[in-house]
Amino acid sequence: MAAEKMALAKAINESLRRALDADPKVLIMGEDVGKLGGVFRVTDGLQKDFGDSRVIDTPLAESGIVGTAIGLALRGYRPVVEIQFDGFVFPAYDQIVTQLAKMHARSLGKVKLPVVVRIPYGGGIGAVEHHSESPEALFAHVAGLKIVSPSNASDAYWMMQQAIQSDDPVIYFEPKRRYWDKGEVDFEAIPAPLHKAQVVREGTDVTLAAYGPMVKLCHEVAAAAAEEGKSLEVLDLRSVSPIDFDSVQASVEKTGRLVVVHEAPVFFGSGAEIAARITERCFYHLEAPVLRVGGYHAPYPPARLEEAYLPDLDRVLDAVDRSLAY
Repeated sequence: MAAEKMALAKAINESLRRALDADPKVLIMGEDVGKLGGVFRVTDGLQKDFGDSRVIDTPLAESGIVGTAIGLALRGYRPVVEIQFDGFVFPAYDQIVTQLAKMHARSLGKVKLPVVVRIPYGGGIGAVEHHSESPEALFAHVAGLKIVSPSNASDAYWMMQQAIQSDDPVIYFEPKRRYWDKGEVDFEAIPAPLHKAQVVREGTDVTLAAYGPMVKLCHEVAAAAAEEGKSLEVLDLRSVSPIDFDSVQASVEKTGRLVVVHEAPVFFGSGAEIAARITERCFYHLEAPVLRVGGYHAPYPPARLEEAYLPDLDRVLDAVDRSLAY
């Protein structure tokens, strides 16, 4: 299968299709994932091709979905469960935190739980609360879980393959506002390690670190800054737990400045951990404090106000200017 240009959502669909075809122990479960193909059509056509015992429409009960997946994983299956929207995950939070994340350690390594939890997340689609949130930091705080988020179609395809093959539970956050962004997917490529950050634009003056939906914004910021003679490096973190601090450090030692961008609220967000670690590691290389741009510490607003809530070009450029002013 040669390289092909496709939307991010289609890349996930192709990755799930490949996994179902390659391993009879892979199952897909979730609300409306089968007959409907998911509310974003990410699982479109999979039940038709693999049957309703492999692609399973579940009741509207997130705790039951994840709890059932844990039981199936204990019996040797590799379930991929879909949480329909980010804000719907919390009924399953107990199962994820107290069982899925801890059973491997609880069993002294004898039990593995290869479960992937897919969560469309983030705003930018004009939806209401519970449909536009970014709860990744709540999961990253929990030892025993891996947290990843692709920003482009190629990573969406390959990171899903790697997540399904992982013997550890993976929370796979899908940037829903980027579902329709197209990119090249090389089906014969050798993918980067799942938790390895990637420099996606070289620069010398400031490092912009982001993941998921904000990587595209950082590209736009870097392009705008270049017109003013500023050279920004864009680092796609790809993984929120673990974080590839070595790659962040290498970039910051080159640029001397770091701005972390994410949609989630800045307060106790993933950017806080990155800022603390990089300040410890790069204190004598930093020319300015590590700055963060993100959502506000407030419930997600109505759709007509979300553009004022979400990080945008001007807010990130302002942080770049503040960093360069030191």
